[in-house]
Amino acid sequence: MSAKDDLFAGNAAVSAPMTQDEPAPAPQKPRPVAPVAVSDDYSAADIEVLEGLEPVRRRPGMYIGGTDEKALHHLFAEVIDNSMDEAVAGHATWIDVSLSGDGYLTITDNGRGIPVDPHPKFKDKSALEVIMTTLHAGGKFDSKVYETSGGLHGVGISVVNALSEELIVEVARSRKLYRQIFRRGHAQGPLELVGDTQNRRGTQVSFKPDDQIFGKGAKFVPARLLKMARSKAYLFGGVEIRWHCAPELLSEKDETPAEAVFHFPGGLRDFLNERLTKERRVVDDVFFGRTDNAGKHGSVEWAVSWFAGDGFVSSYCNTVPTPEGGTHEAGFRYALLRGLKAYGELTNNKKASIITGDDVMTSAGGMLSVFIREPEFVGQTKDKLATNEATRIAETAVRDAFDHWLTASPNQANKLLEWVIDRADERLRRRQEKDVARKTAVRKLRLPGKLADCSANQSDGTELFIVEGDSAGGSAKQARNRSNQAVLPLRGKILNVANAGRDKLVANQQLADLIQALGCGTRSQYRESDLRYEKIVIMTDADVDGAHIASLLITFFYREMPELIRGGHLFLAVPPLYRLSQGGKTLYARDDAHKDELMDTVFKGKSKVEIGRFKGLGEMLPAQLKETTMDPSKRTMLKVVVEEEAVTDTNDTVERLMGNKPEARFRFIQDNAEFAEDLDI
Repeated sequence: MSAKDDLFAGNAAVSAPMTQDEPAPAPQKPRPVAPVAVSDDYSAADIEVLEGLEPVRRRPGMYIGGTDEKALHHLFAEVIDNSMDEAVAGHATWIDVSLSGDGYLTITDNGRGIPVDPHPKFKDKSALEVIMTTLHAGGKFDSKVYETSGGLHGVGISVVNALSEELIVEVARSRKLYRQIFRRGHAQGPLELVGDTQNRRGTQVSFKPDDQIFGKGAKFVPARLLKMARSKAYLFGGVEIRWHCAPELLSEKDETPAEAVFHFPGGLRDFLNERLTKERRVVDDVFFGRTDNAGKHGSVEWAVSWFAGDGFVSSYCNTVPTPEGGTHEAGFRYALLRGLKAYGELTNNKKASIITGDDVMTSAGGMLSVFIREPEFVGQTKDKLATNEATRIAETAVRDAFDHWLTASPNQANKLLEWVIDRADERLRRRQEKDVARKTAVRKLRLPGKLADCSANQSDGTELFIVEGDSAGGSAKQARNRSNQAVLPLRGKILNVANAGRDKLVANQQLADLIQALGCGTRSQYRESDLRYEKIVIMTDADVDGAHIASLLITFFYREMPELIRGGHLFLAVPPLYRLSQGGKTLYARDDAHKDELMDTVFKGKSKVEIGRFKGLGEMLPAQLKETTMDPSKRTMLKVVVEEEAVTDTNDTVERLMGNKPEARFRFIQDNAEFAEDLDI
């Protein structure tokens, strides 16, 4: 037998050639092959074919992301997006959203109406029934019908139908009114001609989500629906959105109106101004614009402003929210970054070369809306845009307009550029500190730039005064005892850590400076031995704003450094609100009650008492601030303590008053209103 024959006879390997000194190996028997068991329990009869809309009911998460509250409200988004497509295409001028007490949500528009004639492929069904009961059926695949639309999936309204206990569609076309009823995706009869109509056109979809899918008790949240509807009106100034909600669905504490009309000709600029109403702007003007020819297949609208806070970008494609961003946001970001860098080169600002996209966007509030043909999204819920051309469309539209905006107003452009460069410097400083920490076992102590430290080397007897703003910081620095008193100015109101995520806390520069100045770490990393000062003194203005800032700081210490409070290190300064002078005598009053007391006792019967009210610590002379608030021999301070037996109650109170539920604060005000008196509003 040849080697070839031997191989095919069953030998699994070919060995090296044998020499004469090697004995011949014993012949090997072929291994028996185990028979493959064939089960009669699994056959062609076990192969299940899901037809129609049954796949949607079996796996709703594949189509709307789940069955939670967010997914429930996604049904509304799918229906109103169809109406918005009609409006953007110029066929509808208004959309009506109505939530009834029986749980039905109705969306009506005055567009062209869904076609009702027989479908050429399904002769026994109308086009309306095909659209409502067939996945990937719709009028958005052909750009002749919709130049832009909220996606090409063709599953939106059919998915809503599949996941609804009942859905009723009414269409007014050619002065005729048609109606068809569906239950859990199945038509309950053919399309019905209801009768003639003279003054009506468009589509009305009324549906009730299925309890079998979303669980018993699942209901639409009026406030959430209102917010979604209002955002659509901002995105397209040519549409009016009308809102109606059954009064019995609104509680007394709910600020959602029963009826409202939204129409915003200013578009995204109005949207952004509303969101930034309470924020301190870096520049006063909003950079906004719109172009209808940003490339061959799209249009872009944008609005952006910079402010002293955590930045955000809210983006949309064909009026569909894209909370995870995508290619259009990338183009928007590139345009702003490259525009600022180019302006820096134009003005010979060499530091402009160090800025990155993160530096530009970290404190930018941006709104971006693009309209493009045949958009591609990541997933059916359309949370992220994947169309590559959108990057070029957005960058082309925004970049040219941004260049003109910067050069037209050099003062605000220079201010913005310096602000962004400061963000870049801070980023580089943090990176350098991380590099130093990795490269050396003993890290060199680095302190915030605005900290005026004391000269003492030990923490015993030292004090850190946390003050509000640079103005107060300047007075405090002159009034302090440099040997044992340090001053750290903070800019305005700090982040409320009770309702902010951990990522926001870590990214907040003011809190980072404070943590760095203290040197003791936070939470599980807190080290009493590393605390750089014996006393931490919160020193704010003697007014409502000052009290608010103090409460935010106390909340921060209670949440992040509770051991610092338990160790007896946290204090509140008590600066005066009034200065009373008569002749050669001068006294200070903490508040109105103290002022009245001094007037009735010390100055009683004396004429020409001069009463001055301090608007803030920054207006006090350093000598006055030292005499009244910082000199240990004359000042009054309050020690912040936590009663250990009442820790649970304290936690509840902090969460109630400082957390992210405004209704809890409202209840607290109601419960304690009887104890408030003589309020100076």
